[in-house]
Amino acid sequence: MSRQFEVEKARAEAVVSAGERRRAALAEIDEAKFSWFHAKACIVAGVGFFTDAYDIFSISIAATMIGYVYHSGGSNTTNQDLGIKVAHSIGTFFGQLLFGWLADHVGRKRMYGIELMIIIVGTLGQAVAGHAAGISIYGVMIMWRFIMGMGIGGDYPLSAVITSEFAARRIRGRMMTAVFASQGWGNLASAIVSVICIAAFKSQIHSQPITDMKAVDQVWRLIIGIGCVPACIALYFRLTIPETPRYTMDIERNIKQASQDVDTYLTSGTYVNDPIHNNERAELPKASWADFFRHFGQWRNGKVLLGTAWSWFALDIAFYGLGLNSTTILTTIGFGSSTALPTKQENIYQTLYNAAVGNIILAVGGLIPGYYFSFLFIDSWGRKPIQFMGFSILTALFVVMGFGYDKILSTGSGKKAFVFLYCMANLFQNFGPNTTTFVIPGEAFPTRYRSTAHGISAASGKLGAIVAQVGFSRLVNIGGKNKFLKHILEIFALFMLTGVFSTMLLPETKGRTLEDLSQESQDHFVHDTNVSPSTSPLQKGQGSDSNYAEEDPRLAVQV
Repeated sequence: MSRQFEVEKARAEAVVSAGERRRAALAEIDEAKFSWFHAKACIVAGVGFFTDAYDIFSISIAATMIGYVYHSGGSNTTNQDLGIKVAHSIGTFFGQLLFGWLADHVGRKRMYGIELMIIIVGTLGQAVAGHAAGISIYGVMIMWRFIMGMGIGGDYPLSAVITSEFAARRIRGRMMTAVFASQGWGNLASAIVSVICIAAFKSQIHSQPITDMKAVDQVWRLIIGIGCVPACIALYFRLTIPETPRYTMDIERNIKQASQDVDTYLTSGTYVNDPIHNNERAELPKASWADFFRHFGQWRNGKVLLGTAWSWFALDIAFYGLGLNSTTILTTIGFGSSTALPTKQENIYQTLYNAAVGNIILAVGGLIPGYYFSFLFIDSWGRKPIQFMGFSILTALFVVMGFGYDKILSTGSGKKAFVFLYCMANLFQNFGPNTTTFVIPGEAFPTRYRSTAHGISAASGKLGAIVAQVGFSRLVNIGGKNKFLKHILEIFALFMLTGVFSTMLLPETKGRTLEDLSQESQDHFVHDTNVSPSTSPLQKGQGSDSNYAEEDPRLAVQV
């Protein structure tokens, strides 16, 4: 009886020890001061989003060039243009779901970097895509952009969750926003590279015949191919980033290793995996389909997932509807197209150059400032106020741009005003729901489902992007070339209004710990151990009562 009593006592002490160690480690993460390790995590994750945005939005001008090359100075058909623009969104949709699930079941670290490899392969594949009698350039491009999209999709939940789980409570919003803001720089870089490449090939574009536009073909391949350079630079750092302590504690259930990781990387920025000595396993809630449906089947949890998913869906209807068609929109309002020059080749060059410059204006005038307004206010105002404000202002802007479309564009000054309103839409997408729909899903769910739920939310957004792209393609030319654009802007206004209501379902995550936001009691979260009396050293006769008492009682949780 005394031996049984000692075993039970050791087990009780082990549970207390594991639970207290977990709380101490989490408190150390949540209250840590900003350090080089935090900055490094933001940079490593941010370079991926820089690459994502570059690869996504470079297709806007590249698609126009492909039309010139493969249609002898003409343009892509509706289906061809739609295919090469929507393929990455479809790939991203599946990538977000797949990598979101894998990151919760295999590990954040094990998956981080794989998605970047996929992006690199997909980008290079596009740059060397060929055209022959038996295969169309469009089919090849669609395949490679789908593959690239799978990698981009994986980057969303992985980067969001890794940044969130490493971040201190007070600066978590700014760290996640800093990562996401890299999209703006990627968009700008895409436009700048386009201007440089187009200008570099000016004489060749002017001189080559319409039926053999080799220079334009080289330009679009160069623009897209350069997109893999930052990804290659970031790959090593992604492959060597440590596993997040929350994953190690709550999913691998190795609280001792996680505690050691916290102490090590917060001081030195490194970590040491010690599977021999750190092989304790605590008993915590495990992920399963039954537990997933139990957790999100409760309205207080399910409404959060519904709110994050619909908000992202509504936002991306407009964000990608505009972003992937910026060249079309700039041309429609007269900022980009050129038909007054003596030759077709000169008009093609000027149209491409103007469109690239226009994309720079849009990026500098709205996209990048919006991200950094969010950065400044997200940890003081909070996420919900910024998202409410963004959706409300976007509703008003799209109402004005849609219903006042004809009158605004009837004068030269009106066209300038339209460009200004377009920049303001970009500004309040990013100083609004485009940032917060990325941040909130990375905070609002339990560790065992955080990446999965972020993937579901992001995939909902990408579904919105697909709907927007297909809808834009099918609707924009109703009644004549680009005649339906004003009504598309009105449709965008309706979806922005629905985002106002879906925001009401979300919690305010500012300043709260991830464990508090999970809406799961932490008092008895570590509630049992895997050791049974029959497997303890005492039961096996491998030691006496006295020498077992000298052992660390936490060894009772050893597997």
